[in-house]
Amino acid sequence: MDTNKIKKGLGRGLSSLIGETKSEVNTNKLSISDLVSNKFQPRKTFDEENLQDLINSVRARGIIQPIIVRKSKDEKSKYEIIAGERRWLAAQKAGLHEVPVVITEVDDLKSLEFAIVENIQRHDLNAIEEARGYQRLIHEFSYDQEKVAKFIGKSRSYITNCLRLLTLPDQILELIEKQKLTPGHAKILVGLENVTFVANKIIEKNLSVRQSENFVKIFKVRKHSLKKAKDTNLQALENSITEKIGLNVSIKNKKNNKGSIIFEYKDIDQLNKIIEIVKSNY
Repeated sequence: MDTNKIKKGLGRGLSSLIGETKSEVNTNKLSISDLVSNKFQPRKTFDEENLQDLINSVRARGIIQPIIVRKSKDEKSKYEIIAGERRWLAAQKAGLHEVPVVITEVDDLKSLEFAIVENIQRHDLNAIEEARGYQRLIHEFSYDQEKVAKFIGKSRSYITNCLRLLTLPDQILELIEKQKLTPGHAKILVGLENVTFVANKIIEKNLSVRQSENFVKIFKVRKHSLKKAKDTNLQALENSITEKIGLNVSIKNKKNNKGSIIFEYKDIDQLNKIIEIVKSNY
């Protein structure tokens, strides 16, 4: 797929995305056991209450909207779900033996696009799952933030802010996934050195986003002063590199023009990404 010709996925909808692929015209039925989860599924948590509502609906009316699948590369005779994993789970719990499907031929990139579009359109993803979906497009399929923004139909600043959430410590990400902190609270916490302490205080005192903003101001004064003292050209260069590779970058330059460049990474995949960039260019 030519990623330079990406259209706005959310603006087109799933039906339009399906129209770009080879798919069987008629809806088929497959055994529930013939289906396997999408390895690119960005959603990792399923709300039990909402899922129970769907289970009740499936028991009463069956599955109205077919599940979109492709032939599995990893398990022969199986089909990998591209869109509709929640319906598949509900069908299992409702005691169904077969489900309606549309079989399509798509590559890994298109499979990830399907999963992201479906979940965001249905508002099923939490902020961290959404950000990790965008991160996979960037790290595994050579998107940049501009291409992600065009595909999703959001502003580039929206994508940047989503990805910045992933720079938070794992325990903070877990609080967001468990909905103990909102994305609004999380954006305030990005960049704080004592982020865990502040996050726990926000939860303990049940602070609103506005109250949290006022609370963290006292922790940002020193850091803000340091940033203002930094050369504007260096700051612009840091921002440019950060936006390009999706990782936080810090450049420290001394008066004799000696210094260091620091790349922050959160896991082995991000470290490998940095190593690949260096090897491919030098």
